[in-house]
Amino acid sequence: MIRLHPDIDAPMARIRIVLVEPGHGGNVGACARAMRVMGLNELALVRPRVPKPATDAEAIAFASGAFDVLEAAHLHGTLDEALGDVTLAIAVSAGGREFAADPVPPEEAATIAWAELARDPAHRVAFVFGTERTGLTIEQARRCQRLTSIPGAPGYHSLNLAQAVQIVAWELRRTWLAAAAAGAPRTGAKAFVDPDSIVASEAATGGHRFADGARLEALFAHLERALVAIGFLDPAHPKKLMPRLRRLLHRTRLEVEEVDLLRGVCTEMERVGRDGPRKPRDGTR
Repeated sequence: MIRLHPDIDAPMARIRIVLVEPGHGGNVGACARAMRVMGLNELALVRPRVPKPATDAEAIAFASGAFDVLEAAHLHGTLDEALGDVTLAIAVSAGGREFAADPVPPEEAATIAWAELARDPAHRVAFVFGTERTGLTIEQARRCQRLTSIPGAPGYHSLNLAQAVQIVAWELRRTWLAAAAAGAPRTGAKAFVDPDSIVASEAATGGHRFADGARLEALFAHLERALVAIGFLDPAHPKKLMPRLRRLLHRTRLEVEEVDLLRGVCTEMERVGRDGPRKPRDGTR
């Protein structure tokens, strides 16, 4: 007999749903329900209007039994805080955002997410959703390495927040089940690798760990200071330099060691900006 509801909660445990400034307790509860029915349990809320959804009557009612997700939800003051330990953040938006990653459909985003988790057992993935009224801002989308959009009818493709969460959650589960049915292993660090995927090479590049959100944001801040120090970036007229560099570095998927290397370069740039170039020791250039 085909098992319609197999237990795959363990691999789903490293996937986080992040809601940025949700405005209604009922929507938070409905998102918790959408997550729980697909096996997702980790919910993060960034500056929610209802600060304690586990005690909000509307949130509890719309959760329809997924109270454990509400009760365990983490509250954050900033998006950077919610993504601090995440190695891959995927923004969910109805359309593209300037200097953010190019959008991919949810099924491709799900495959990318599973490849990320397969690469290293310490990797974590987050799907980031914006407010009910306006979605993610340009700056919030830029905090994410990837972007997914749910295809809809031309001129009208706006979804309720919980509906969008449900579609993403289903694609994650469906992709996993498809790989399991094809004979892919279902446990351990190599839990999902689709050899036909466009991102399969990412999952097979070795044991080097990608940098998490906290390391990346520290690098971007350090790089900005270093560029100012050498006069390459005018803080009064920054134009689009940092967003372009952010997109470039997000696209390269920096590893921890590479971030450390670039931080060392930034430190030297700051020193040169302060003290000037080092003098040659032997009198030659």
